[in-house]
Formats: sequence, structure tokens, C-alpha cells
Amino acid sequence: MRVVVQRSKGASVVINNETVGSIDKGLVLLVGITHEDKEADIKWMAEKVAGLRIFEDESGKMNLSVQDIGGAILSVSQFTLYGDCRNGRRPSFTAAARPEQAEPLYEAFNAALRSKGLTVETGQFGADMDVSLTNWGPVTLIVESKE
Repeated sequence: MRVVVQRSKGASVVINNETVGSIDKGLVLLVGITHEDKEADIKWMAEKVAGLRIFEDESGKMNLSVQDIGGAILSVSQFTLYGDCRNGRRPSFTAAARPEQAEPLYEAFNAALRSKGLTVETGQFGADMDVSLTNWGPVTLIVESKE
């Protein structure tokens, strides 16, 4: 599992000119699932993301998590995170899990985040989405469940 984590002052997902998910301060997560991902990866990633201390405390140090600041999460599925661009000019997406495997794991990931008391907004799995955000910092991290 691969997640791009972006600290954000505000973000939204629009599909066909309709806003389907939006948050104020918090995290925007671009979520990629690969064939090898299991329930243990989902639980590990939810714990990691919820506890990442990437928000500043009163001293200006990154010591606070999204939970600590009362922030929300905008979670967007993105199979292209497993695009392999090493050969040729067209990415290969063979490492990305097929939708029938990826969608239930993506939904389980969002449920695991919600079970931690977080507000989680989403896009729509498999849809053509317009994602807008104000990256705060900027702070952008890539978190992977596999070594």
C-alpha cells in the first residue's frame, strides 16, 4: 500500500461539477493499493497516518497529528501511484491491484481511519475526479506499508 500524505488547509473532490467530498484543515491522502496488500497493511497504514506528527505545536515543531488538531481527512483512491515509468513512455499499471480487490481494501482503510474518531471524506472509487487542495507548508510525504 502506498499513500501520498499532504498536509492541507482545505481540499475538495469534484465529479461532474458536483462536490462529493471536502475538508478544511487536515490531510489529503492519495491511496494506492497493490496486489500484495492485505488487511494487516490497511490497519498498519491507518494507524501510521492517523498518528503522523506533521502539524506544528505552539513552539513551531511538528509534534501534532491530525487527531491532535481536530483535523479531517480527504481520502482519494489513486491506482496511478503504482505506475511504473522505468521502461518506454507509457506507464505500466500492472502493480496496481484490480478494482475488485482494491475497492474493498480502500473502503476498509477509510473505515479504519473513521474508527479512530476521524472525519473522512472521499472521492468516488474509479471516477474521473478533480482534486483541489491548498498544500500547507508544503508538507508532502510518501508512506508505504512494505519495505
